[in-house]
Amino acid sequence: MTLGLGLDVLLVVAGAPVLTAAGYLGVATLLSARLPVPSLETPTRRFRFVVPAHNESAGIAETVQSLLNVDYPRELFEVVVVADNCTDDTAEKARAAGATVMERTDLTQRGKGYALDHAFSATPEGVDSVVVIDADTLVSPNLLRAFAARRELGAKAMQADYAVRNPNAAWRTRLVAIAFGAFHVVRSRARERLGLSCGLRGNGMCFATELLREVPHHAYSVVEDVEYGLRLGEAGHRVFYTDEAHVYGEMVTSAAAADTQRRRWEEGRKALVRENAWRLLRAGLAKRDRVQLDLALDLIIPPLSTIAVGAVLGELAGIGAVLVGAPGAAVVAFGGALGSVGVYVLRGWSLSGTGAHGLADLGLAPVYVAWKLALKLKKPPRATSEWVRTKREAS
Repeated sequence: MTLGLGLDVLLVVAGAPVLTAAGYLGVATLLSARLPVPSLETPTRRFRFVVPAHNESAGIAETVQSLLNVDYPRELFEVVVVADNCTDDTAEKARAAGATVMERTDLTQRGKGYALDHAFSATPEGVDSVVVIDADTLVSPNLLRAFAARRELGAKAMQADYAVRNPNAAWRTRLVAIAFGAFHVVRSRARERLGLSCGLRGNGMCFATELLREVPHHAYSVVEDVEYGLRLGEAGHRVFYTDEAHVYGEMVTSAAAADTQRRRWEEGRKALVRENAWRLLRAGLAKRDRVQLDLALDLIIPPLSTIAVGAVLGELAGIGAVLVGAPGAAVVAFGGALGSVGVYVLRGWSLSGTGAHGLADLGLAPVYVAWKLALKLKKPPRATSEWVRTKREAS
């Protein structure tokens, strides 16, 4: 084997994780066409909105009003706000807006997971499903009809499209909107089309009460949504993607707030990967369970920024190998990986609604990637499941 050919083989083998991850994104992009929308003739199922809130006085009333205005018979749903360890007037403002309020104070068991568990355990008889909405969120009017239609098809866990409420607040929020278009829509549509679990996003989740009795929501980490989605997959339930219904959450605009929020989330996800990925992979292979296999792959596949950097470095190394006589297999392989990443990002942009401004902001993507990579070098925040409300001040 010549030196050049050996370098090509070595680069492709070493880059196999990046090439595989990029291929996964490319396939997801090909399968990301709009999903069919099931119809609902006469609504009969009763829903309960659950809004976990910790010191959300500023925006809770607007969220409650958005929920009360959904296009669904008023006698078939209610809005419950869980004012969890609040030190402001969140509870009073939620009541004034028309919500039922649960006030919870527990100085040892603090955090969204505990608030949800408290609310779920208090769900009365007759409620078919509960819908989790964050306290800074607006929803599309068709939300409950979309969930009800899928309940008629047998779905027990559902996830609406989770989009950005304030995409034009700053370049950072437009890039987040594009990232959500890729991660939340492209990948979720592909997984739904393949009959897999789209996963949970923490906002816009819907669970049948019978499912919550079967698989109790004992998920208390900072990424309690992902954690519970894994438990559902292990119990044999997939999460159905509800493509036509939307929840719009407010994203932070300042670098400092984004830094804190992202570091907490990534550290929580790393812990889930360590504790669950290989177990799910082994179980999926042993049982030939494609839902568990896909959940394992979703954990193992690195963030988009890592895939992109790996593909760029692989392409540069491949070009270097060509200069010393390599036939160019690495250049082709990593070039294909870069192409897959590129179409995936552009598909996310096309679904984000950010238009020309968003396309222009993609030019700042290297800055965004550098910021995310720099987070990995910082000391991780103290592990906690407690409420840490992210400041949403403009910058």
